[in-house]
Amino acid sequence: MNWVINFFKSSIGRKVIMSLTGLFLIIFLIVHLAGNLSLLNNDGGDVFNAYAYFMTTNPLIKTVSWGLYFFILLHAVQGIVIWLSNKNAKGGKYAVQTKDNASWASKNMAMLGILIFAFLCIHMGDFWFKMKFTESLPLVDVSAYDFPVKDLYGRVYAAYSELWIVIVYLVGLVALAFHLLHGFESAFETLGLKHKKYTPLIKFLGKAYGILVPLGFAIIPIYVYFFK
Repeated sequence: MNWVINFFKSSIGRKVIMSLTGLFLIIFLIVHLAGNLSLLNNDGGDVFNAYAYFMTTNPLIKTVSWGLYFFILLHAVQGIVIWLSNKNAKGGKYAVQTKDNASWASKNMAMLGILIFAFLCIHMGDFWFKMKFTESLPLVDVSAYDFPVKDLYGRVYAAYSELWIVIVYLVGLVALAFHLLHGFESAFETLGLKHKKYTPLIKFLGKAYGILVPLGFAIIPIYVYFFK
């Protein structure tokens, strides 16, 4: 058991944790985007409010959610630890490679991570916290249930009607895009899945994912602010 603990305390062990938690969060983002795109439906929030209620009350989803929160914190903490370790490793091989060969995103992953974490705190405080722990949201009827549910749709539209909130979200999503453009490929490489046959596909998927997923999220506040 000691070798397992020592491995995850090591530099490569921390990077493996970063990769595994990162891939989990990458999968989550697709699911989250799919649900959030229902905000664009012209149904007064019927589908989105039903989706939000299901995601915050289903026992299985709630259990997975607590795992998600843990992985977000673990990913953030490990990122800070790795950044501090690399910063202190003056003259080390990794530090030289980072300065000479890496992309702008890879050299600024710590800054991007901090921006994303701050963005998440704002996002969760404005929507998730109010949905789960307050009674500030009014109740509305939805076709999926025979009882009223909290109107998160109305809260989202009210938030995205404020220009400063839209700007904050777009800045956070730009940071997320750069983070993903480096992190997607880096995760596979760290896990030893780099191969001349598959690497071009991984690079393509990483670039497509890093651009399309943040763009999909960005469309929502832009659409609400300018067209609703």
